[in-house]
Amino acid sequence: MQKFRNIASFSTIPSYFTLDPYQLSSRNPHKAQNFLRGKWIDSHKYQTIIDPLNGEPFITVPDVQDKQELLKYIDSAKECPISGLHNPLKNPQRYQIYGEVCHKIASELKKKEVHDFLVKLIQRVVPKHFAQASGEVVVTERFFQNFSGDQPRFLTRSFNVAGDRPGQQSTGYRWPYGSCAVVAPFNFPLEIPSLQIFGALITGNKVFFKGDSRVNVVMEQMLRLALHCGLPATDVDMLFGNGEATEFILRQGNFRNTQFTGSSKVAEHLTKVLNGKIRIEDAGFDWKILGPDIPDIDTQNYVAWQSDQDAYGSTGQKCSAQSILFVHENWVKAGFLDKIKQLASTRNLQDLSNGPIITWNNTQIKQHIENILKIPQSKILFGGQELKNHSIPSIYGSFEPTALYVPLDQIQKNKSVTTELFGPFQIVTTYSSEQINQVLDIINNLENHLTAGIVSNDVNFLRYIQSNTTNGVTYSGIRARTTGAPQNHWFGPCGDPRGAGIGTPEAILSVWTCHREIIHDTDLAPQGFQGQQS
Repeated sequence: MQKFRNIASFSTIPSYFTLDPYQLSSRNPHKAQNFLRGKWIDSHKYQTIIDPLNGEPFITVPDVQDKQELLKYIDSAKECPISGLHNPLKNPQRYQIYGEVCHKIASELKKKEVHDFLVKLIQRVVPKHFAQASGEVVVTERFFQNFSGDQPRFLTRSFNVAGDRPGQQSTGYRWPYGSCAVVAPFNFPLEIPSLQIFGALITGNKVFFKGDSRVNVVMEQMLRLALHCGLPATDVDMLFGNGEATEFILRQGNFRNTQFTGSSKVAEHLTKVLNGKIRIEDAGFDWKILGPDIPDIDTQNYVAWQSDQDAYGSTGQKCSAQSILFVHENWVKAGFLDKIKQLASTRNLQDLSNGPIITWNNTQIKQHIENILKIPQSKILFGGQELKNHSIPSIYGSFEPTALYVPLDQIQKNKSVTTELFGPFQIVTTYSSEQINQVLDIINNLENHLTAGIVSNDVNFLRYIQSNTTNGVTYSGIRARTTGAPQNHWFGPCGDPRGAGIGTPEAILSVWTCHREIIHDTDLAPQGFQGQQS
């Protein structure tokens, strides 16, 4: 065990990890490795990753571009049979193996030194508040708890239907695809890839994994933990590489299913490239409606706090982040806008309640704000300024939590209003009870339907909104949110046949298995049988 110093205490790093996130810096950099056919391998070429808080180089990762190296990943993928590495009829003991692996991983993640290691490592590559990073580790740990023991084989249980005669019976199976791919984004470098990769593995698939190279050191370390816990080493291949190299592997590898989480633009491109053999969880311009009923003052404060969390937690870099807020005029009169302004003003770099914006720089953000402010009667409610006195590199954004007001009747006239800015930014508008159908028209014409919040305890209002919308994850009630998806409910879009869920039994079966029916007909024919043509 190697030692590291935290600000407040000493702890230990398990020996299966290969870096120290507390000392990670330009003076103590980490060199990452790819993983192929059960072995950690170096590359002929490397890319330097800079610290998002100060711009210093602190990680080098493989940058595989040589076709011969990439072909090794393709060959490995093709080695997996179409019937998977296991299924209900083949190698069923592997369901037990994965139940034990998941149990051991959950036990490791419960350890304080492992939890703290992963929290700190997440914060180093995608800076976010301790509570946000810790929540990611806890959700991952609980996922592995949920699929420990016999749960992998319970997950893929079959069913039987009686036939027309003795010896005849049909059996429905949940069947693996075989060779699959997972492509994951930067914003949840542990939770999203862990849940999708293991959802694929426990159901019998082999996985090729590609994460965002800026943050994929987190999954490099998580994979080392999983191998320590007994993960069959040749079940997963992992690549650090650019988009071109990844697309080459996806095109040539003949993966029967690719699960992609990330931008809508890339999702649409991959849909064409992969001939539709893809499941996606892409961008979300997510909405929240504050209904007409106003609760007690404590609950009003809670709704304001939750709204701040949904819009600006993790610097707004969540696919479930609150992008547009419809505020009933009753809430305006109750002072709601002042409450969220005050909460946003407390966010700062020191505790990482605000941080670097990974996919938008300040020039792009300012242009986006300027475009919206050209809309008649639009205005800045709060924020709208670059951060000061920081060392965030210019390739990343650094902005105050921002809210722009746009009149309800102007939203659909201007496409820029509903363009997702993946950062601490939201659109706020107001409405009256007579305008609720106009609100519905706006949200139902958004391109993506991931998360939504309906903040009300008015049963009729809730039912009306629920029955006339289609978001895959809809939080409903006076404490409704849009973010913070745990492991105990479905998370994924609705209204798209390519939509991928994550984390729950229904999500895993939907994404990582297909239906196979075997009709048994074993009884001998009746004595003296003579068939008649028909």
